[in-house]
Amino acid sequence: MKINLLIFLLFSSPVVVAQTTDPAEPSSSKTVEHAKVRQFADEQGNLQPITSVKDWEIRRSDVLRSMQLVMGELPDRSKLGKVDYQVIDEVRLENGIKRLTIRFRTEKEDLVPALLLLPKRAEGKKAPAILALHQTIPIGKQEPAGMGGSANLHYGKELAERGYVVLIPDYPSFGDYAYDFSQHKQWMSGSLKAIWNNMRAVDLLQQLDGVDPQRLGVIGHSLGGHNSIFTAVFDQRLKVVVTSCGFTRFHKYYGGNLKGWTSDRYMPIISQQYGNDPNRVPFDFPELLAAIAPRAFFTNSPIHDDNFDCDGVRETIAEAAFVYGLYNAMDNLVAKYPDSAHDFPPATRREAYDFIDTHLKQ
Repeated sequence: MKINLLIFLLFSSPVVVAQTTDPAEPSSSKTVEHAKVRQFADEQGNLQPITSVKDWEIRRSDVLRSMQLVMGELPDRSKLGKVDYQVIDEVRLENGIKRLTIRFRTEKEDLVPALLLLPKRAEGKKAPAILALHQTIPIGKQEPAGMGGSANLHYGKELAERGYVVLIPDYPSFGDYAYDFSQHKQWMSGSLKAIWNNMRAVDLLQQLDGVDPQRLGVIGHSLGGHNSIFTAVFDQRLKVVVTSCGFTRFHKYYGGNLKGWTSDRYMPIISQQYGNDPNRVPFDFPELLAAIAPRAFFTNSPIHDDNFDCDGVRETIAEAAFVYGLYNAMDNLVAKYPDSAHDFPPATRREAYDFIDTHLKQ
């Protein structure tokens, strides 16, 4: 996979790199600042101001390549068939929702445990659908499904009650997903494996008879919050992205100490190659949010979140707004800063659900 990535980079336009480079990293004659999204590297590697969507699309391509330097190369998806899945159990809930326990295949030898919530719907009508991603919690998918954990994080169940088909997979190594990262060397990072699984989950949603394949979104808290972002950057079928307590600028994450991002579940290369140094990591969240533009993006970022510094979120939103402005899509970028800790308070959840409704039900 690393060899394929090197070949891919050699025949691509210049990759934007961090301001302090490593001999193993690609380089260009000048570099952009990853916390800013107002310049791009031209074919000669010289920095130019971004003045149009066309300019931004050049930078966006560089952002995706830089993410893959850290996460690993996203495998080719052009020859994938339908997603094979098995229904293990079915429960009818009091509110008319059917909750299916399923496993869906993402690789030949890998079945991902998930819950599929099917709402009551009018005959012949197709419903919008949501991919719901859980936080770091041992029960994994059960929390968003309303089967345990915090009531403030039962967003999968609550969205099903609002008429959405909701698919809630386990992140590798959580819930019922007994995944040993050391046995799967084809994946350079747990983050990329999760992105791959999530994109196959979107494939599954699109093939379900009761789903409108054009009305899809993603929501997640904490671990699920940044994985919503990562997945949406690569998968433009997701028209709405809601992240709760999911990000801040790398420089504002625990004072710039990125150790928390470096376990096998995340991106070990941040430690192994970039020394946990935000100045060296070749991407940052302002670029990722901008890469979602002009699609609808909503963040719940509490001002007392100890994990993801709120000031770093505000700076990220301000930069992403520049790109949303290029698309004349400022209404699609919404940030809420409730007076709470690392949580998804009821009032902000209602605002998030209304935001989803605006973009997927109309």
